[in-house]
Amino acid sequence: MVELGCGTAYFSGWLAGRGARPVGVDVTPAQLDTARRCQEQFGVSFPLIEADAQDVPLPSASFDMAVSEYGASLWCDPYRWVAEAARLLRPDGRLVFLTNSVLVTLCVPDEEGYAERSLMRPQRGMYRVQWSTGGVEFHPGHGEWIRILATNGFVVEALHELYAPEGAQTHEYYDVATADWARQWPVEDLWAARKSGTAASA
Repeated sequence: MVELGCGTAYFSGWLAGRGARPVGVDVTPAQLDTARRCQEQFGVSFPLIEADAQDVPLPSASFDMAVSEYGASLWCDPYRWVAEAARLLRPDGRLVFLTNSVLVTLCVPDEEGYAERSLMRPQRGMYRVQWSTGGVEFHPGHGEWIRILATNGFVVEALHELYAPEGAQTHEYYDVATADWARQWPVEDLWAARKSGTAASA
């Protein structure tokens, strides 16, 4: 398994503790330093590679699964990192990734604040979002995600739109939504896709 944009690799560490054999990939040295300290502290060991998730220095068809939990799925251009995931996966390999929902991105203000009950920006042209704080994120709509995945030979198996559970009082994710908002509208999109034998054209 390869985690693309692993950050501190806590997700890979959690999976390693359950028998997975992950490889963590991240472009930020400080994040990987923290990941190594966590490995030492918790007695878990797996390879960590400093590299861009859009250009990973590993052989093609090396993995059965690729994952991204708010790593490449949020910070990298989907047309590039999904293509790289497809290259790294064997036929029938799975790609699973978690990112902000399209809807919460449409409703969150440009400056700091929680998602509103109205649209704050147009969905057309929202593919690459430049925040006023200087950060850049990628938020394709669902249709575009499907085209990107299909172009790179993936078949979508599931899209889970995740809500706050009933009774949640303080559910906040990166300070983008209140519990009340997140019980009514999805804050996160969890995608699962499988690599087919050949890539299709969009």
